[in-house]
Amino acid sequence: MCLTRPRLSYNEDVLSDAKGECVICLEELCAGDTIARLPCLCIYHKGCIDQWFEVNRSCPEHPGD
Repeated sequence: MCLTRPRLSYNEDVLSDAKGECVICLEELCAGDTIARLPCLCIYHKGCIDQWFEVNRSCPEHPGD
């Protein structure tokens, strides 16, 4: 892992309808969940991506970006 690479920023939002599955925790993204939308437009539970970014610096689905 490259710690000199900056962590991605994201927009925080609340889902208005279900959006499938969070690939980090594998639980459903449900209406009312607080989510993080990354620049690549991937979405995750906010808590999941915050934990992910503690040890990673890229999107779980687009690590080369």
